[in-house]
Amino acid sequence: MDSLQVSQPFSCPHEHHFLSDRHRENERRTWVVIALTCSTMVVEIVSGFLFGSMALLADGWHMASHASALSITALAFYLARKHKDNGRFTFGTGKIGDLAGFSSALLLVLIALYMCHESVQRFMNPVPIRFNEAILVAVIGLLVNISSALLLKEHHTREHSADDEHHLHHDHNLRAAYLHVIADALTSILAIAALIMGKFLGWAFMDPMMGIVGAVFIIRWSYGLLRDSSRILLDYDRHGGMASRIRHVVEEEGDIGVSDLHVWRLGPGHYSAVVAVRSAKPVTPDALKKSLCHISGLSHVIIEVDVDAQETGKVNFSRMGAEEQRRT
Repeated sequence: MDSLQVSQPFSCPHEHHFLSDRHRENERRTWVVIALTCSTMVVEIVSGFLFGSMALLADGWHMASHASALSITALAFYLARKHKDNGRFTFGTGKIGDLAGFSSALLLVLIALYMCHESVQRFMNPVPIRFNEAILVAVIGLLVNISSALLLKEHHTREHSADDEHHLHHDHNLRAAYLHVIADALTSILAIAALIMGKFLGWAFMDPMMGIVGAVFIIRWSYGLLRDSSRILLDYDRHGGMASRIRHVVEEEGDIGVSDLHVWRLGPGHYSAVVAVRSAKPVTPDALKKSLCHISGLSHVIIEVDVDAQETGKVNFSRMGAEEQRRT
Protein backbone atom coordinates (compact mmCIF):
# COMPACT_ATOMS: atom_id res chain seq x y z
CA MET A 1 0.00 0.00 0.00
CA ASP A 2 1.59 3.24 -1.15
CA SER A 3 1.19 6.37 0.91
CA LEU A 4 1.77 9.85 -0.44
CA GLN A 5 1.72 13.13 1.49
CA VAL A 6 0.85 16.12 -0.69
CA SER A 7 0.83 19.70 0.60
CA GLN A 8 -0.73 22.40 -1.54
CA PRO A 9 -1.13 26.16 -1.07
CA PHE A 10 -4.54 27.47 -0.13
CA SER A 11 -6.33 29.04 -3.10
CA CYS A 12 -8.18 31.70 -1.07
CA PRO A 13 -5.60 34.32 0.04
CA HIS A 14 -5.95 35.25 3.69
CA GLU A 15 -4.23 36.35 6.87
CA HIS A 16 -4.37 34.61 10.24
CA HIS A 17 -6.49 37.43 11.66
CA PHE A 18 -9.68 35.83 12.95
CA LEU A 19 -11.16 39.02 14.38
CA SER A 20 -14.46 40.72 13.73
CA ASP A 21 -14.62 42.98 10.69
CA ARG A 22 -15.67 45.73 13.13
CA HIS A 23 -12.94 45.04 15.68
CA ARG A 24 -11.33 48.49 15.51
CA GLU A 25 -14.71 50.21 15.47
CA ASN A 26 -15.89 48.23 18.50
CA GLU A 27 -12.68 49.03 20.34
CA ARG A 28 -13.10 52.77 19.67
CA ARG A 29 -16.72 52.70 20.81
CA THR A 30 -15.72 50.98 24.04
CA TRP A 31 -13.13 53.66 24.81
CA VAL A 32 -15.73 56.38 24.12
CA VAL A 33 -18.08 54.75 26.64
CA ILE A 34 -15.26 54.49 29.21
CA ALA A 35 -14.48 58.21 28.70
CA LEU A 36 -18.17 59.09 29.14
CA THR A 37 -18.39 56.97 32.28
CA CYS A 38 -15.22 58.46 33.78
CA SER A 39 -16.40 62.00 33.02
CA THR A 40 -19.69 61.34 34.79
CA MET A 41 -17.81 59.77 37.68
CA VAL A 42 -15.64 62.86 38.18
CA VAL A 43 -18.61 65.25 37.97
CA GLU A 44 -20.63 63.23 40.51
CA ILE A 45 -17.76 62.83 42.99
CA VAL A 46 -16.82 66.51 42.82
CA SER A 47 -20.48 67.55 43.12
CA GLY A 48 -20.94 65.16 46.02
CA PHE A 49 -18.10 66.83 47.95
CA LEU A 50 -19.26 70.35 47.05
CA PHE A 51 -22.92 69.76 47.95
CA GLY A 52 -22.36 67.25 50.75
CA SER A 53 -24.42 64.60 48.96
CA MET A 54 -23.71 60.97 49.84
CA ALA A 55 -26.01 59.87 47.03
CA LEU A 56 -23.86 61.62 44.41
CA LEU A 57 -20.66 60.32 46.02
CA ALA A 58 -21.98 56.75 46.10
CA ASP A 59 -23.02 56.82 42.45
CA GLY A 60 -19.71 58.42 41.50
CA TRP A 61 -17.77 55.54 43.02
CA HIS A 62 -20.24 53.14 41.43
CA MET A 63 -19.34 54.69 38.06
CA ALA A 64 -15.67 54.04 38.90
CA SER A 65 -16.35 50.31 39.32
CA HIS A 66 -18.38 50.43 36.10
CA ALA A 67 -15.43 51.95 34.21
CA SER A 68 -13.12 49.26 35.63
CA ALA A 69 -15.43 46.51 34.37
CA LEU A 70 -15.58 48.09 30.91
CA SER A 71 -11.78 48.24 30.89
CA ILE A 72 -11.75 44.43 30.64
CA THR A 73 -13.50 44.76 27.29
CA ALA A 74 -11.20 47.50 26.04
CA LEU A 75 -8.08 45.61 27.14
CA ALA A 76 -9.25 42.45 25.37
CA PHE A 77 -9.83 44.39 22.12
CA TYR A 78 -6.36 45.90 22.41
CA LEU A 79 -4.57 42.62 23.17
CA ALA A 80 -6.35 40.75 20.37
CA ARG A 81 -5.35 43.45 17.90
CA LYS A 82 -1.79 43.82 19.22
CA HIS A 83 -1.01 40.08 19.04
CA LYS A 84 -2.94 39.22 15.89
CA ASP A 85 0.35 38.52 14.05
CA ASN A 86 1.90 36.57 16.93
CA GLY A 87 2.56 33.06 15.64
CA ARG A 88 2.40 31.60 19.14
CA PHE A 89 -1.37 31.96 18.99
CA THR A 90 -1.93 28.87 16.85
CA PHE A 91 -5.40 29.87 15.67
CA GLY A 92 -5.09 33.63 16.11
CA THR A 93 -6.39 35.87 18.88
CA GLY A 94 -10.09 35.73 18.10
CA LYS A 95 -10.95 33.93 21.34
CA ILE A 96 -9.45 36.61 23.59
CA GLY A 97 -12.78 38.41 23.30
CA ASP A 98 -14.68 35.28 24.34
CA LEU A 99 -12.40 34.85 27.35
CA ALA A 100 -13.00 38.49 28.31
CA GLY A 101 -16.75 38.04 27.85
CA PHE A 102 -16.71 35.01 30.15
CA SER A 103 -14.71 36.95 32.77
CA SER A 104 -17.06 39.94 32.56
CA ALA A 105 -20.08 37.66 32.99
CA LEU A 106 -18.55 36.23 36.16
CA LEU A 107 -17.99 39.77 37.42
CA LEU A 108 -21.63 40.62 36.71
CA VAL A 109 -22.75 37.60 38.73
CA LEU A 110 -20.64 38.78 41.68
CA ILE A 111 -22.12 42.27 41.39
CA ALA A 112 -25.64 40.79 41.34
CA LEU A 113 -24.93 38.70 44.43
CA TYR A 114 -23.59 41.80 46.19
CA MET A 115 -26.79 43.66 45.23
CA CYS A 116 -28.86 40.86 46.79
CA HIS A 117 -26.77 40.98 49.96
CA GLU A 118 -27.10 44.75 50.31
CA SER A 119 -30.84 44.63 49.58
CA VAL A 120 -31.40 42.02 52.30
CA GLN A 121 -29.40 44.18 54.71
CA ARG A 122 -31.61 47.15 53.85
CA PHE A 123 -34.70 45.07 54.59
CA MET A 124 -33.31 44.15 57.99
CA ASN A 125 -31.80 47.55 58.79
CA PRO A 126 -33.65 50.33 56.90
CA VAL A 127 -31.83 53.64 56.46
CA PRO A 128 -33.27 57.11 55.75
CA ILE A 129 -33.42 57.91 52.03
CA ARG A 130 -32.97 61.42 50.61
CA PHE A 131 -35.44 60.86 47.80
CA ASN A 132 -34.91 64.04 45.76
CA GLU A 133 -31.13 63.62 45.46
CA ALA A 134 -31.38 59.87 44.93
CA ILE A 135 -33.90 60.32 42.10
CA LEU A 136 -31.65 62.93 40.45
CA VAL A 137 -28.64 60.61 40.61
CA ALA A 138 -30.66 57.69 39.23
CA VAL A 139 -31.88 59.81 36.30
CA ILE A 140 -28.31 60.94 35.52
CA GLY A 141 -27.12 57.34 35.63
CA LEU A 142 -29.95 56.23 33.37
CA LEU A 143 -29.15 58.88 30.74
CA VAL A 144 -25.47 57.94 30.75
CA ASN A 145 -26.26 54.24 30.44
CA ILE A 146 -28.76 54.76 27.62
CA SER A 147 -26.13 56.74 25.70
CA SER A 148 -23.55 54.03 26.39
CA ALA A 149 -25.91 51.25 25.30
CA LEU A 150 -26.58 53.01 21.99
CA LEU A 151 -22.83 53.27 21.40
CA LEU A 152 -22.20 49.62 22.24
CA LYS A 153 -25.16 48.04 20.48
CA GLU A 154 -23.79 45.19 18.38
CA HIS A 155 -24.23 45.18 14.61
CA HIS A 156 -24.93 41.55 13.82
CA THR A 157 -23.57 39.72 10.83
CA ARG A 158 -25.56 36.68 9.80
CA GLU A 159 -24.60 33.43 8.17
CA HIS A 160 -27.13 31.50 6.11
CA SER A 161 -26.83 27.82 6.94
CA ALA A 162 -27.66 24.86 4.76
CA ASP A 163 -30.88 24.10 6.64
CA ASP A 164 -32.26 27.59 5.95
CA GLU A 165 -31.63 28.84 9.48
CA HIS A 166 -29.77 31.98 10.45
CA HIS A 167 -27.54 32.29 13.47
CA LEU A 168 -25.65 35.27 14.77
CA HIS A 169 -21.89 35.57 15.14
CA HIS A 170 -21.74 37.50 18.40
CA ASP A 171 -18.70 39.42 19.54
CA HIS A 172 -18.98 38.25 23.14
CA ASN A 173 -16.50 40.84 24.32
CA LEU A 174 -18.66 43.69 23.04
CA ARG A 175 -21.75 41.86 24.23
CA ALA A 176 -20.29 41.80 27.76
CA ALA A 177 -19.75 45.56 27.74
CA TYR A 178 -23.27 46.09 26.39
CA LEU A 179 -24.65 43.83 29.11
CA HIS A 180 -22.86 45.88 31.77
CA VAL A 181 -24.51 49.14 30.70
CA ILE A 182 -27.92 47.50 30.11
CA ALA A 183 -27.78 45.97 33.60
CA ASP A 184 -26.89 49.35 35.03
CA ALA A 185 -29.70 51.01 33.07
CA LEU A 186 -32.15 48.44 34.42
CA THR A 187 -31.09 49.09 38.01
CA SER A 188 -31.49 52.85 37.39
CA ILE A 189 -35.04 52.35 36.05
CA LEU A 190 -35.98 50.11 38.97
CA ALA A 191 -34.39 52.55 41.41
CA ILE A 192 -36.34 55.50 39.96
CA ALA A 193 -39.60 53.55 40.21
CA ALA A 194 -38.86 52.48 43.79
CA LEU A 195 -37.81 55.98 44.87
CA ILE A 196 -40.91 57.59 43.38
CA MET A 197 -43.13 55.08 45.20
CA GLY A 198 -41.16 55.63 48.38
CA LYS A 199 -41.40 59.41 48.10
CA PHE A 200 -45.12 59.69 47.27
CA LEU A 201 -46.58 56.49 48.74
CA GLY A 202 -44.24 55.95 51.65
CA TRP A 203 -43.23 52.48 50.35
CA ALA A 204 -39.60 52.62 51.44
CA PHE A 205 -39.40 48.81 51.23
CA MET A 206 -39.59 49.07 47.44
CA ASP A 207 -35.99 50.33 47.27
CA PRO A 208 -34.37 47.06 48.48
CA MET A 209 -37.07 45.03 46.72
CA MET A 210 -36.12 46.52 43.35
CA GLY A 211 -32.48 45.78 44.15
CA ILE A 212 -33.30 42.07 44.39
CA VAL A 213 -35.43 42.17 41.21
CA GLY A 214 -32.57 43.84 39.32
CA ALA A 215 -30.08 41.26 40.61
CA VAL A 216 -32.26 38.39 39.37
CA PHE A 217 -32.37 39.89 35.86
CA ILE A 218 -28.61 40.47 35.85
CA ILE A 219 -27.90 36.88 36.91
CA ARG A 220 -30.19 35.60 34.17
CA TRP A 221 -28.46 37.69 31.49
CA SER A 222 -25.04 36.76 32.83
CA TYR A 223 -25.90 33.07 32.64
CA GLY A 224 -26.62 33.45 28.91
CA LEU A 225 -23.26 35.11 28.32
CA LEU A 226 -21.44 32.53 30.46
CA ARG A 227 -23.12 29.70 28.54
CA ASP A 228 -22.41 31.08 25.06
CA SER A 229 -18.82 32.20 25.70
CA SER A 230 -17.87 28.97 27.53
CA ARG A 231 -19.21 26.90 24.62
CA ILE A 232 -16.88 28.72 22.25
CA LEU A 233 -13.92 28.41 24.61
CA LEU A 234 -14.59 24.64 24.75
CA ASP A 235 -15.04 24.40 20.92
CA TYR A 236 -18.70 23.43 21.22
CA ASP A 237 -20.53 23.60 17.88
CA ARG A 238 -23.96 24.77 18.98
CA HIS A 239 -25.78 25.11 15.66
CA GLY A 240 -24.13 22.60 13.33
CA GLY A 241 -25.01 24.73 10.32
CA MET A 242 -21.43 25.19 9.16
CA ALA A 243 -20.74 21.45 9.43
CA SER A 244 -23.87 20.70 7.40
CA ARG A 245 -22.83 23.09 4.65
CA ILE A 246 -19.32 21.62 4.45
CA ARG A 247 -20.66 18.07 4.30
CA HIS A 248 -23.20 19.04 1.62
CA VAL A 249 -20.63 20.77 -0.60
CA VAL A 250 -18.07 17.96 -0.34
CA GLU A 251 -20.49 15.08 -0.92
CA GLU A 252 -22.26 16.68 -3.87
CA GLU A 253 -19.05 16.14 -5.86
CA GLY A 254 -20.14 12.50 -6.28
CA ASP A 255 -18.47 9.27 -5.07
CA ILE A 256 -17.09 11.19 -2.09
CA GLY A 257 -18.12 10.69 1.52
CA VAL A 258 -17.13 12.62 4.64
CA SER A 259 -15.70 10.15 7.15
CA ASP A 260 -14.73 12.65 9.84
CA LEU A 261 -15.61 16.31 10.36
CA HIS A 262 -14.83 18.78 13.14
CA VAL A 263 -15.89 22.45 13.15
CA TRP A 264 -15.18 25.12 15.75
CA ARG A 265 -15.24 28.91 16.04
CA LEU A 266 -11.99 30.89 15.89
CA GLY A 267 -13.49 34.35 16.45
CA PRO A 268 -16.55 36.44 15.54
CA GLY A 269 -17.61 35.28 12.07
CA HIS A 270 -14.65 32.91 11.61
CA TYR A 271 -14.78 29.11 11.68
CA SER A 272 -12.20 26.36 11.28
CA ALA A 273 -12.77 22.82 10.06
CA VAL A 274 -10.88 19.52 9.84
CA VAL A 275 -12.37 17.30 7.12
CA ALA A 276 -11.48 13.68 6.29
CA VAL A 277 -13.07 12.22 3.15
CA ARG A 278 -13.10 8.88 1.33
CA SER A 279 -13.35 8.87 -2.44
CA ALA A 280 -13.85 6.17 -5.06
CA LYS A 281 -12.13 8.37 -7.64
CA PRO A 282 -8.93 10.42 -7.63
CA VAL A 283 -9.53 13.81 -6.04
CA THR A 284 -7.07 16.33 -4.66
CA PRO A 285 -7.39 18.47 -1.54
CA ASP A 286 -6.92 21.47 -3.82
CA ALA A 287 -10.10 20.62 -5.74
CA LEU A 288 -12.07 20.24 -2.52
CA LYS A 289 -10.72 23.44 -1.06
CA LYS A 290 -11.86 25.38 -4.10
CA SER A 291 -15.35 23.98 -3.70
CA LEU A 292 -15.40 25.11 -0.04
CA CYS A 293 -13.93 28.54 -0.73
CA HIS A 294 -17.31 30.24 -1.22
CA ILE A 295 -18.67 29.31 2.22
CA SER A 296 -18.99 32.52 4.20
CA GLY A 297 -17.26 32.37 7.58
CA LEU A 298 -15.10 29.34 6.80
CA SER A 299 -11.66 30.82 7.38
CA HIS A 300 -9.36 27.87 8.10
CA VAL A 301 -9.57 24.30 6.71
CA ILE A 302 -7.49 21.13 6.95
CA ILE A 303 -8.42 18.39 4.46
CA GLU A 304 -7.35 14.74 4.32
CA VAL A 305 -8.35 12.54 1.37
CA ASP A 306 -8.32 8.73 1.23
CA VAL A 307 -8.59 7.59 -2.41
CA ASP A 308 -9.34 4.03 -3.57
CA ALA A 309 -7.67 4.11 -6.99
CA GLN A 310 -7.14 0.37 -7.75
CA GLU A 311 -9.25 -1.16 -10.47
CA THR A 312 -8.92 -4.63 -8.90
CA GLY A 313 -11.18 -3.58 -6.08
CA LYS A 314 -8.43 -3.79 -3.50
CA VAL A 315 -8.10 -0.74 -1.32
CA ASN A 316 -5.10 1.47 -1.83
CA PHE A 317 -5.22 4.74 0.05
CA SER A 318 -3.21 7.81 -0.91
CA ARG A 319 -3.21 10.35 1.83
CA MET A 320 -3.09 13.91 0.76
CA GLY A 321 -3.29 16.65 3.34
CA ALA A 322 -3.53 20.32 2.78
CA GLU A 323 -4.07 23.17 5.16
CA GLU A 324 -6.46 25.74 3.77
CA GLN A 325 -7.37 29.09 5.10
CA ARG A 326 -9.48 32.03 3.94
CA ARG A 327 -10.36 35.41 5.34
CA THR A 328 -14.06 36.24 4.92
